Amino acid sequence: MLTLLLAPFRVIINFTFGALATAIIGLLVILVGLPKLLLPIPVVQRGLSTFANGLFRLWGYAMSLMFRLTQPMHWHIHGDAQLHRDRWYMILCNHLSWVDILVLMHLASRNMPMPRFFLKQQLFWVPIIGLGCWTLDMPFMKRYSREQIARKPHLKGRDIATTQKKCAKFRHIPTTVINFCEGTRFTPEKHQRKNSPFKHLLPPKAGGTAFTLQTMGEQFDAILDITIVYPSNKRPAVWLLLSGQLRDIYVNVETIPMQPELIGDYFNDEEFKARFQRWLNQRWQHKDEVIEKLISRADNPPQQ
Repeated sequence: MLTLLLAPFRVIINFTFGALATAIIGLLVILVGLPKLLLPIPVVQRGLSTFANGLFRLWGYAMSLMFRLTQPMHWHIHGDAQLHRDRWYMILCNHLSWVDILVLMHLASRNMPMPRFFLKQQLFWVPIIGLGCWTLDMPFMKRYSREQIARKPHLKGRDIATTQKKCAKFRHIPTTVINFCEGTRFTPEKHQRKNSPFKHLLPPKAGGTAFTLQTMGEQFDAILDITIVYPSNKRPAVWLLLSGQLRDIYVNVETIPMQPELIGDYFNDEEFKARFQRWLNQRWQHKDEVIEKLISRADNPPQQ
């Protein structure tokens, strides 16, 4: 019945459902965070973290339901990945829309560990969001610039060591870390302004990806190169989802085995930095080709 509603009513239903699900589950996560904050006992904190992670997966199921709440949704998922909830992954993904996060939550709620983001330390003090992310064990990073290290040499390596310590808890909870390597959502204007050498992508920023691998590389079982394409439409994907017009999503998943040569000091080792940038640009060139193929599939769907 909901699929027969006019677009404005679909928007109201989808937005209300998403907002209520986020508010209710977010509040429950925060309530779990309060005793976790007050009881710094490792075994208690691990138990509370596991419970909070279950709530986070419940939110993932809710966001997955949004894709078919007011519309018949078709997922076109291709790739070679055999994913498991009890392993550790890092995702390299293109970034087209805020809907990308919901797509990744849909994939995670099916057969992946729940995703985590590396956050700036300042976000910890944002009301509600900070405590919620802390409860979910999302690491808050404090980076030191070259100028700060030059003035205070004892800070060298401290950001890596501190983040590694914070990520040690991930040994107890299987985790997926998400990296949107472009650093921002793709638009034709940004593509032109950055003079991108890729047809469908912005140039990747290697620093954040390298930092993640330096911090947690030994914990990851694999890197997942995930590519998302929405069928060509001039309207934003967020509007298409809320208005019940986003009928198809194309996703390609490739597994990249973890390799020791991908772990190094990106910010102080010039040779490693050049090698890592070359590797990531090669991945991005391949992703550009994958996007072209997915667009072709979307524009020329197989006949029923």
